[in-house]
Amino acid sequence: MNSAIVIRKYKREDKDALLKIMHNNVPKYFAETEIDDYEEYLDNEVQDYYVAIMDEKIIAGAGINYDKDKQLAKISWDLVDTGYHHQGIGSLLLNHRLEVISAKKNIKSIIVRTSQHAYEFYEKKGFKLLERHINYWAEGFHMYKMSYSKLQSS
Repeated sequence: MNSAIVIRKYKREDKDALLKIMHNNVPKYFAETEIDDYEEYLDNEVQDYYVAIMDEKIIAGAGINYDKDKQLAKISWDLVDTGYHHQGIGSLLLNHRLEVISAKKNIKSIIVRTSQHAYEFYEKKGFKLLERHINYWAEGFHMYKMSYSKLQSS
């Protein structure tokens, strides 16, 4: 990567670029049925969502959602444009979100629900497997629920 990557908060006008990235990741990393779920998320469920930009182009998106009492943070909807996979962008976005979460003193735990395609990525970052469900997201897309316990104590 030669160009600097900027991470900023999601804006509604980012939606089309993110949907294009999602489409490009189907069917290898996401099931076709998840496209509508992602669009619904962008329209109605975004709490803290970020985009990564390089050369004025959105190349990734990644979010955080919180439970009602704001003690549980959920890593949500990570996606990187297929032309930028394996270049550290996912790690950059995860680290950014972990910093955001760490600054919120009320957060007691962090979870992610991911697929077999990203499970090892999170495991390398310190997440521990809690449970696995076969064909959860769609046929051939298993769900791995993982937790992260490296929150800094105050």
